Amino acid sequence: MIETAFLITSFTTLLVVIDPPAQTPIFVALTQGMDKSMRRAIAVRACLTAAGILAMFAAFGEAVLGFVGISMEAFRVAGGVLLFLTALDMLFERRTKRRENSAEEEEHPDPSVFPLGIPLIAGPGAIATMILLAGQQPGIEGLAVVIGMMIIVVAMVFVTYLTSGAVARLLGKTGLNVLTRLLGMLLAALSVQFILDGLKAFGFAS
Repeated sequence: MIETAFLITSFTTLLVVIDPPAQTPIFVALTQGMDKSMRRAIAVRACLTAAGILAMFAAFGEAVLGFVGISMEAFRVAGGVLLFLTALDMLFERRTKRRENSAEEEEHPDPSVFPLGIPLIAGPGAIATMILLAGQQPGIEGLAVVIGMMIIVVAMVFVTYLTSGAVARLLGKTGLNVLTRLLGMLLAALSVQFILDGLKAFGFAS
């Protein structure tokens, strides 16, 4: 029998780590200029991708990374580097320049898998949380609870994505440009923190 305390702990921890409200402005910045149907499709793919990855890590845990010889610390560093590259694109509007310089390039690059699905939703912190929570309650029931709570939180992220259109209309083009660069700085700082956390585990940072 699963205790109520574990249900509350699982939901609260995942809610804090994934942080659905903070996903809205990032989604707006990454889908700037896209129509409603395209944003909805990206939101669906991002949430399904993240949910699938988090469920996989909950079920198989550290064995997945251990099988290919990757530690969680190394995964955190890699995620930080990839996120930093996305932050640079946001800061310097490289995505817009690439679209203008190449008529053959896809008009709106798809950010659903990266960076939305990974690592913004299913980031190192969320993956580590799933592994830890699943380890607290071994067995099918514990796994079902953890995955169920994760699905609820990811569904909350999906709802915030669907409301992003109203946010975009409220801010306007100038506001979105300012927001994109501001979030680029915040994402850069977040990516550096991911890298430092990983290096700290290896003894390279204090």
